[in-house]
Amino acid sequence: MYDHSLPRPVLDLLQQLLDALPLERDRRLAEKLLIAAAELLVQQPATIDLKIAASAIKELGDAFEMFTPYSKISKVSVFGSARTIADDPLYQQAREVAEHLADAGWMVVTGAGPGIMQAAMEGAGRDRSIGVQIRLPFEQGANHVIAGDAKYVSMKYFFTRKLMLIKESKGFVCLPGGFGTLDETFELLTLTQTGKGVPVPIVLLDTPGDPYWETVHDFIEQQLVKRGLVAAADTGLYLVTDQCSVAVDEILRFYANYDSMRYVGNLLVLRVRNPVTDTQLQTLNTRFGHLCKRGTIMRVDPFEPERRDNDVLNLHRVGFVFARHGYGELRALIDTLNSFVER
Repeated sequence: MYDHSLPRPVLDLLQQLLDALPLERDRRLAEKLLIAAAELLVQQPATIDLKIAASAIKELGDAFEMFTPYSKISKVSVFGSARTIADDPLYQQAREVAEHLADAGWMVVTGAGPGIMQAAMEGAGRDRSIGVQIRLPFEQGANHVIAGDAKYVSMKYFFTRKLMLIKESKGFVCLPGGFGTLDETFELLTLTQTGKGVPVPIVLLDTPGDPYWETVHDFIEQQLVKRGLVAAADTGLYLVTDQCSVAVDEILRFYANYDSMRYVGNLLVLRVRNPVTDTQLQTLNTRFGHLCKRGTIMRVDPFEPERRDNDVLNLHRVGFVFARHGYGELRALIDTLNSFVER
């Protein structure tokens, strides 16, 4: 049992409920969830607080259920303005980049609204599109591409929607937009910079002659990096381009060799498709050894937690005790791993 402030009769009832539920795994996590809910109720929160908690859990459950059938398929989220009209070059840019990624086997996740979101879904096609919409008083439901599809969920809260737009995807393409697009993009960058999210390819996509993201990048360089508010290496967390082919290549190249990462205790394990040679390992330690809290970057075999979860056991691995800062440089390490592979 977890630490709690609940009386024994309530705990006994929760255990009976757990016994009655058809749980095949993760009983301890289920127990933790039920205890947290019961403790919230004991606090007798304000009605609005209870509504927020109940609605958030419900719509997260709906979103988890919607995404589950597609958990093994790589996904890219496309952000951008709902106000972009069909004859804007940005609309065609979004359509084209989504089409190329869908052709490469990826599914395209958007906010399911008009503008850039609709353009990306048109490019990907209904079968390769997933929609996570926010309910707003001035928008009229999902766009025509995804409306009525099983791969669509509508959410009340921005924070739950942003979680689902980010959690499920392995790559991101951000086109110009307003406050919402900037919010999504900078939250994504914050999660990656702080290690709350795993390293992912993030493309800030302009159109030729329209330097929206170039201007944002200049702001970051002039106002954030120069003031020491972010590290210079943090600008390596994203790529600014006005070419669809470069955007698509950035997404695909990130997974040319690198597959995924996992912490096992205090060891960061990077899983790759090709074995790392002695020379390549020396290169990694020469360039990135300072990221180790202690020891060196080394080849490792799958660890017991990975074996227990049958977690990509066929892949090769390098591991090190990561100091857990300098995530921009961790991205550069992954790029170096990918550079070991001839494309």
